[in-house]
Amino acid sequence: MTATPEQLTIAAKSLWLDKKEFQSFLNVLREGGYQIIGPRIEQGAIVYGPVDRVEDFPLGWTDEQAPGLYRLKKRDDDALFGYAVGPHSWKRFLFPPQLDMMRSKKVGAGWDMEPVPVETVKYAFLGVRACELSAIEVQDRVFLNSTFPDEYYQQRRRDSLIIAVNCTMAAATCFCTSMDSGPRCRTGYDLALTELIDGYVVEVGSVQGATLIERLALPTVAAVQEERAEVARRQAVEQIQRVLDREHVQSTLKQRLNHVHWDDVAARCLSCANCTMVCPTCFCSSVEDVTMLVDQEVVRQRRWDSCFNFDFSHVSGGPVRDQTRSRYRQWLTHKLTTWVDQFGTSGCVGCGRCITWCPVGIDLTKESVILCSEAGLDKPQDSPL
Repeated sequence: MTATPEQLTIAAKSLWLDKKEFQSFLNVLREGGYQIIGPRIEQGAIVYGPVDRVEDFPLGWTDEQAPGLYRLKKRDDDALFGYAVGPHSWKRFLFPPQLDMMRSKKVGAGWDMEPVPVETVKYAFLGVRACELSAIEVQDRVFLNSTFPDEYYQQRRRDSLIIAVNCTMAAATCFCTSMDSGPRCRTGYDLALTELIDGYVVEVGSVQGATLIERLALPTVAAVQEERAEVARRQAVEQIQRVLDREHVQSTLKQRLNHVHWDDVAARCLSCANCTMVCPTCFCSSVEDVTMLVDQEVVRQRRWDSCFNFDFSHVSGGPVRDQTRSRYRQWLTHKLTTWVDQFGTSGCVGCGRCITWCPVGIDLTKESVILCSEAGLDKPQDSPL
């Protein structure tokens, strides 16, 4: 789409969206044919789901996070985005947990087979954080920029509008600064908001974003509002305490496959796959045919899977990784090292979800420090798988 001079002017400057006009902003998105997906509270957590009204958002709520701990608590204001990240990521909409791919139905003596049409839905993702923008970019490499693009992901991704939100607070489990993925949104969005107590500083990142936002005829942001936004964004950076030496881990972890500490982690790890389910970049899946005996129909379904599952590495004769130790090692080394070899970037964006939602509070930043140390290298050689 070619940008008009007006759109180029809008994109070159930040705009001001008063908090009282936020519902009008939502209305513009709906009128544009978008299904708005944003933050909402369900079952004691801030998750992503359909939102239509300001009241659907977690007004005045924030999250408290630590290894193995997540709690909601009230803020002293009515912020809509005053939290870090919850158990959901945008992966569940671009790469759904379960997807019907093909149906086969008994017809006489044979079977009538037909693919399930690719769903056509225009999503407006509202509240995407910087680490999640990086995660979407990672998944784009897997599902879009590969030899065989995924048509289901391709359609959802092409039709989606991304409205990012700059973090103004960080959770205790965040370490995006170590992964160069946040907390400031730099690229990959159509619109980016910085929330202040009385409104939002709006940055335009695409022609699509400019086309939408010009319908509200917003004023240019004042210098004092821009300064307040910068202070708010800097606050998130200052709150981040966790650190991961990315370069050292990438160069060292693969040389520590026989480190004794893998056994220590395995003794705590439940192999429950929580970390991979909440991870915004993990893309493992399995495909199976599900038989519907009543109407003689078979549905081929793709479902999320995990390298922590016992049968995930099953080949003729049994699973290759039959111990928790080898499965955790596979996950961590792939996430932090061999992912770089495979895709040119780390598979971790520093969102901290795997730390928060691990039932026993395993912290990959701390485990990596120990595993990359010289101590504990006297374990006998075993399979690197």
